Amino acid sequence: MIELWTSPEAWAALLTLTALEIVLGIDNVIFLSVIVSRIPERQAKRARQIGLALALAFRILLLTILVWLIGLTQDVVTIKGTGFSWRDIILIGGGLFLIAKATHEIHGEVEAHDPERNGQHQSGAFFWVILQIVIIDMVFSLDSIITAIGMAQDLEIMIAAVVIACVIMYASSGPVARFVADHPTTKMLALAFLVLIGVALVADGFKFHIPRGYIYFAIAFSAAVEFFNVLARRNRRGAAN
Repeated sequence: MIELWTSPEAWAALLTLTALEIVLGIDNVIFLSVIVSRIPERQAKRARQIGLALALAFRILLLTILVWLIGLTQDVVTIKGTGFSWRDIILIGGGLFLIAKATHEIHGEVEAHDPERNGQHQSGAFFWVILQIVIIDMVFSLDSIITAIGMAQDLEIMIAAVVIACVIMYASSGPVARFVADHPTTKMLALAFLVLIGVALVADGFKFHIPRGYIYFAIAFSAAVEFFNVLARRNRRGAAN
């Protein structure tokens, strides 16, 4: 164990894997930021804490059952010559859920009504938010860990990278969630990102891999444009006053 943490190769693997986990966690943070905007601020903070704690728990659990996890990548059904593993099925289901959820939220924003807030009791809405977070945490955790397994050989390094990434996700989730809640156009942009991420997950499930670099570049570019739009609107309001 001591030799592991004094090895330059181990530190290089830890830094690389941590960076990868942070990038893969962007999807989680975006979903959390959008979904908690439907509930009061006090409950939203609890939901973020529970959601990220579950994300950490799912990732560590998956790392401790690597043999079973690797088995999920073996084909279990073949349709018209194309094999599908449990991982593929989970990614397709999770992607369709993301697309449906984001489309539903976009419809609510466009129609200017909030069926979840108006039609459900607060405790029921909170439970529904947590349930959705659990579903997406499982999908993102599975994709994240399977992607990262090949980068490190030691379980201790993988767990350390996951813990560090989840701490950074927690630190960033609050400001991101508040920014999304305060800027409706940013929320619409985040929902569009969720549709894009959902399409990528479904495509992965059908063996058509869309390089994540393209998706993250599109997110970063759009976020930068929106940042300047928010800044311009703020400056115009300041000049008018």
